[in-house]
Amino acid sequence: MTTTSMTTTRTCLVLRHVAFEDLGLIEDVLVARGFSTRTLQIGVDDLAPLDAAADDLVVVLGGPVGVYEDDLYPYLREEVAFLRARLASGRALLGICLGAQMIAAAAGAAVYPGSEKEIGWAPVTLTPAGLASPLAAIDGHDVLHWHGDTFDLPDGAIRLASTGTTLNQAFAIGDNVLGLQFHLEVLPERIETWLIGHRAELGATRGLSIAALRADTARLGPATAEAGRKAIAAALDAAGFA
Repeated sequence: MTTTSMTTTRTCLVLRHVAFEDLGLIEDVLVARGFSTRTLQIGVDDLAPLDAAADDLVVVLGGPVGVYEDDLYPYLREEVAFLRARLASGRALLGICLGAQMIAAAAGAAVYPGSEKEIGWAPVTLTPAGLASPLAAIDGHDVLHWHGDTFDLPDGAIRLASTGTTLNQAFAIGDNVLGLQFHLEVLPERIETWLIGHRAELGATRGLSIAALRADTARLGPATAEAGRKAIAAALDAAGFA
């Protein structure tokens, strides 16, 4: 377990699946809003004793496993149960990629393999609700996609963004729950950790070029990161963490 702290009255619990898919740019935004963060490693740290409502914010990060693979990774059941309790508490919750899929599953929606993988930089199309949401900050920007699974929209959720391949790219449940299928958190200067960590997947996916991903990140990443910071800040505002 890792911890980042400062004098604060706000706490953020981070659920991490692989080390290089971390908070990224979100961490600086949280620190600026007076949050301390602590990170639990899924599959290593035990979630069962935790009070799901204790922290002001919970962030669930991405990873290369599927929600439905709980026969191979049984601790995913514990994670979904924790998130179900978190949803019931009504407190703030953010999920990214696998994290969004986990929230969808905890809310009772199906998660399953998509029609094809989306890996690389491309825009999302914001719905009218998305344009009126914190995600308005990313309108017109390419974002980093890195997923093969998708999910049904949970009951009570509002779709915020789509692509031609993936209908549910972002959703909100009230002002306190936000799920993002794409990766808004990635710091472009750290893309090499992704290119190394996902080497097997990149090598097995036809038509993908590591050199092109690297070049696209250098070209598009900085502007998207700035827009991402604005979107996360706006989401915190909406959840009452101004």
